[in-house]
Amino acid sequence: MKYFLIAGEASGDLHASNLMAALAAEDPEAEFCFLGGDKMLAVGGTLVKHYRDMAFMGFIPVLLNLRTILNNMQLSKEAIAAFAPDVVILIDYPSFNLKIAKYVKEELHLPVYYYISPKIWAWKKYRIKDFRKYVDRMFCILPFETDFYAGLDYAVDYVGNPTVDAVQQYKTAQADKPDNFRASCALGEKPILALLCGSRKQEIRDNLGMMLRVAEQFPEYQPVIAGAPAIPESFYRHFTDGSPVKLIFNKTYDILAHSDAALVTSGTATLETALFRVPQIVCYAFAGGKLVNYIFRHFFSVPYISLVNLIGNKEIVQELFGARFTFNEICDELDRITNDPGYRVRLLAGYDEVIELLGEAGASRRAASLIYDSLKH
Repeated sequence: MKYFLIAGEASGDLHASNLMAALAAEDPEAEFCFLGGDKMLAVGGTLVKHYRDMAFMGFIPVLLNLRTILNNMQLSKEAIAAFAPDVVILIDYPSFNLKIAKYVKEELHLPVYYYISPKIWAWKKYRIKDFRKYVDRMFCILPFETDFYAGLDYAVDYVGNPTVDAVQQYKTAQADKPDNFRASCALGEKPILALLCGSRKQEIRDNLGMMLRVAEQFPEYQPVIAGAPAIPESFYRHFTDGSPVKLIFNKTYDILAHSDAALVTSGTATLETALFRVPQIVCYAFAGGKLVNYIFRHFFSVPYISLVNLIGNKEIVQELFGARFTFNEICDELDRITNDPGYRVRLLAGYDEVIELLGEAGASRRAASLIYDSLKH
């Protein structure tokens, strides 16, 4: 069968690539065409557009790049029509993907499946109308999403979490290899403080400077930035010149596997950090300070911004955003997770609860099996 996929950012590229590999195992005649990234390309198929040319976040960046976004959308529509797939599979990225879903259903009359639900449980519940009209099946990766969608009278499948798969695959692959990470990256023996400052330029611009300032206050640690694959090294150098920080690309899991603590922007990275059982602080800069926290408390449908806390349904890690994104608050919390053994033990126990709730690995395989069986029949 022919599968057209759209992933608009680094995490989507990772999860889509694993889904593609699982589909290829289910369907020996699978053909792929996609908007995505290098990991999807490594599985095989035709890359129409790289996500690095698609990932715009926030009102102003979207407005400034509107012509590019509209061109990408038109290119996507034309590519889908030319490829004539058996199904279009959308991965998160809702502002773009829901418009594509409408086109595919109304103009091409093809099945539309969604893998990895957009976070409409946080806000924009009204988008459920679009899912009902344009999305034939939804495959969710967060355990609480089944109850959320049931409350909106929309049936979904929970297939497990692909981040669990990715981390397990890494650990299995590393089990029989010599551990030469520090030597190969010219790292010393000091404990590592991981800095995961996002996958978009805007996130890095807003968060990395503060992370580096905080890291300077903990000289007993060596800070290591996990470089985002689509961001050039030169962009990071605007912030790191003159700093002893190490910048390492394509080794995020190696960094986490060797870290003692982490500063992490919200997103999939918070869950990856938890799966490696690295004590973390979720820190995310937003313009607006106290106003941001007020809006979050009064207009969002969830009490937390990090996947760790959302899945655990309680405060496991500190979320320092808006008015709480300050030098002193981040320093104080980093001191607690590095120097208070009891606090660290409680945090890791919370991680273990999250890991149990996520369930066994195999999300990509389960999703691929459901997709292939439904199309075959």
